[in-house]
Parts: sequence; structure tokens; C-alpha cells
Amino acid sequence: MSKISASDVNTLRKKTGAGMMDCKNALVEANGDFDKAIDVLRKKGQKVASKRADREATEGVVLARVSQDSKFGALISINCETDFVAKNQDFVSLTNQILYLAIEGEIDNSEDLKQMKIDGISVEEKLLEQTGVIGEKIELGFYASIKDELVSAYTHHGNRLASLAGLNIYNLDFIELGKDVCMQIAAMNPLGIDASNISQDILDKELEIAKDLARKEGKPEQMVEKIALGRLGKFFKENTLMKQSFIKDSKKSIEVYLKEKNTDLTVNQFNRFGLSN
Repeated sequence: MSKISASDVNTLRKKTGAGMMDCKNALVEANGDFDKAIDVLRKKGQKVASKRADREATEGVVLARVSQDSKFGALISINCETDFVAKNQDFVSLTNQILYLAIEGEIDNSEDLKQMKIDGISVEEKLLEQTGVIGEKIELGFYASIKDELVSAYTHHGNRLASLAGLNIYNLDFIELGKDVCMQIAAMNPLGIDASNISQDILDKELEIAKDLARKEGKPEQMVEKIALGRLGKFFKENTLMKQSFIKDSKKSIEVYLKEKNTDLTVNQFNRFGLSN
């Protein structure tokens, strides 16, 4: 058997993030072969993952970022089991590393992202490896991307909530405005951009709720429909991005805020994801 030096152990540790003893044992088992030692650690991850398959990975790191040209943005959540792991800088760095890969490759779905290479192995394999290193269930919890004329991103303090927005006009002067829109999305969690983005099922349900409330209030039946439609207008104001009051200036809506900058400016699409408290 090859002699395992402290330098070899340290090199494997830097490459995988595994503990010193885990690295030493893996190198001993692999007879000093680094690639085989990594496989040993990955198999350990598979064993840990199998044992923790029924655990809920409800903690994690949520980040959003855009490409240098602001034409593409991605939002990712790498999940774990405990807040302790989520706040570990190595875990945050891993999430950032995967997010950078997604942006560089303009990856548009989670399955393709899992196959991207990181440290010579796929992202999926890397997360499995980290399951063995950390001892918790580690998984890709959420991934979304936006490609548009101008894309903005916002990550809320604490890395538990993030958002993306795609605007219809490319103008670098709108970058700060785009961030404001993303902050709005993160804070107010709109259901859609405008009324046309709200599903008919939701509209029908809200209309029925409004009618039932009007009847319980003793309103005349001939007035129920009109009252319900009025309350539906309030629903749109509270739940559609363009009609919501701007969080930085409640006297104006997001729609007005955008039109003040450019009459043709609007939001084409958005994404939001947050870990529940």
C-alpha cells in the first residue's frame, strides 16, 4: 500500500471539502489513488443519502444573479436539513459556484443544471458528495432562469429569499429600477404581472368569495355581482405586480413607477422563491 502523506490528505480535503479523517481513510482504501478516493467519498454520500431519504431538506441557501450583460438571470436554492449548515460559508460558496455555472451556460432548467460539471464531476454528483461530507440531505431545491432584454435580480439578506425580473427594454440606466422591481416581488409576492396572468380558477374563486361576503353582509342580490367585481379590483391591486403600491413610494403603483421612466417600459416575466420560516 502507498504511503499516505499529510499533503495528500490536505489536497483531497481542499478538493472535496471532506474532513481530514474521511480523506485519509478514503485514500487508504483507494491505495493513494485520488480519483478512486473521490469515488469512495461519493459512495459514502450515497449511503448517507439513502439513510436520510425520508428527511426534509427545508433549510438552505437561496441566491439570484444576472450575467454581465444583464440579459440572463438565474435563481437557485440548494437545500439542506439545518440552519447551521445553511449558514456555513462553504455551503454558501458551493451554492454561488453552482449559480455561476448556470449563468455562464445560460441553463434554463434544473435537469440540465444537474449535469453541468463542477470539480470534474456533475452538479448532481457534487451534491451527493457533499451529502457524505456534511452528513445531511443536500439537494437542488429550486431553479429558475429568465432571458430577456434586461434582467435584474435581488437576494434578500439572509439568503432565504430571492427574485428575478425581466424588463422589455435594454437600458443600463434601468438596472437600479429593475432591482427595485425585484425587491417589490420579493416583499409583496404578486401572483402575476397583471390581471391577464391570474388563472381563471383563482379569479372564479375570488369572485365567489366576494359574492358570499356581500350576501352575508345583507347586500341586495341585484347588487352582489357589482360589489363582487369591485372587490375583485382590490384583489388585483394587492396581488398583481403592476397594480401593487410601490414599496418605496406607496402613493404610486409599480405601473406608474415604470411609466415615469419610460412610457413603454413594462415587466415581461418574473420569478420568486423563498424558504418558509
